[in-house]
Amino acid sequence: MNTMVQQAELDAVARAAAQPDLAALKARQQATWGSGDYGRVGVTLQITGEQLCEAMDLRSGHSVLDVAGGNGNASLAAARRFCRVTSTDYVGGLLEQSQVRASADGLDIDYRIADAENLPFADASFDNVMSTFGVMFTPDQPRAAAELLRVCRPGGRIGLANWTPEGFVGQLFKTIGRYLPPPAGVSSPAAWGTEAFLQAQFGGKVRDVSVTRRQFAFRYRSPAHFLEVFRTYYGPTHKAFLALDETAAASLAEDILRLIDTHNVAEDGSMVAPADYLEIVITR
Repeated sequence: MNTMVQQAELDAVARAAAQPDLAALKARQQATWGSGDYGRVGVTLQITGEQLCEAMDLRSGHSVLDVAGGNGNASLAAARRFCRVTSTDYVGGLLEQSQVRASADGLDIDYRIADAENLPFADASFDNVMSTFGVMFTPDQPRAAAELLRVCRPGGRIGLANWTPEGFVGQLFKTIGRYLPPPAGVSSPAAWGTEAFLQAQFGGKVRDVSVTRRQFAFRYRSPAHFLEVFRTYYGPTHKAFLALDETAAASLAEDILRLIDTHNVAEDGSMVAPADYLEIVITR
């Protein structure tokens, strides 16, 4: 009997050790997204926010919450449709960039620093909740999904744009992961780009989950230009290169260029790399 008790205790210790420290991971992620200058990349993705707003059929006067809104692509798109928009992120600098863009366009948006896993809003506060390539990077995925559901009113809509595992961006993260493996016990952000994950998190809890596969084309002057921009400004890539020694960094750069070569459809020396993502509209 004592042996069984000891084994149970050992198993409990092993399970605890295998659980990632989500608070510490979140702090590192926040520092990652605050590094570089994500806005330099984010502004190129504006069309995805516009398309998501159309897919959600946003109407004038509707309340909209943009979760992990970054530098504001989806927020601005919703405000252009005369919605009442609240834009959130846990990186204040990105919200400041969004606010500058909104002011330049004469758009009225409310900004709040907020954690996607602990949104500071009451249940059923918004007609629509959305996130473009944002909430998918939360470490506690079930909790983030539950928060989206909680703050959206019954009958409202949740709109998401998530990179797929097999697409260009999913493969880019996989390439980086060969040099800097993700923490044990943490699911890949690209899980949000699979229908299995969406059904597991939302199916049975909502009226409908509609998924459309789309592509965003990364258009840069050349593959080398893309690498330079992402190495300098895109937080995860920027941090990865800083963490590697000179030899490993050079190897990662070569691997990224090879990855681009497999996706690049341009034949004039420039870069046009289609990247698959899922556009999801969930009816609460």
